[in-house]
Amino acid sequence: MKLQDLKKTDFDFWKKLDTRWSDMDSLGHINHTAYLSYMESARVDVYVDLGFKGIRKDMNESTILGSMEVHYLSQCVHPVSLDVGHRISRVGGKSFDFLAGIFLKDNETLVCAALFKLIAFNYKKNQSIFAPKKIRSNCRPFES
Repeated sequence: MKLQDLKKTDFDFWKKLDTRWSDMDSLGHINHTAYLSYMESARVDVYVDLGFKGIRKDMNESTILGSMEVHYLSQCVHPVSLDVGHRISRVGGKSFDFLAGIFLKDNETLVCAALFKLIAFNYKKNQSIFAPKKIRSNCRPFES
């Protein structure tokens, strides 16, 4: 699976959003950091959709970001509407992968794609925990 080849059908969870004036940089396009913010906001919505109360330090089951790989594939200029897709694509003992794709709204144009390696985490105990059942049961691995 190559991130740049992802299609909308590869994703299970969706959030629609509009760019903001402040997302632009001095070159007149959406700044690369804004895409990370879009994906983070959409990822938190996935947790809520799965039945979590968000991602907070006071929860017994939360997450912490281990690493990310991001591919910027196309420029966007404000204003534009975007569709942000996510998919849980792998679950290990304590870690799991979230794929993310940002597409132009109602379009198959992939603007940005990312792979986030997350660790299930209990902030109260300051330690990793086993990946929750809600994560495991919503994993859709890519077939090899």
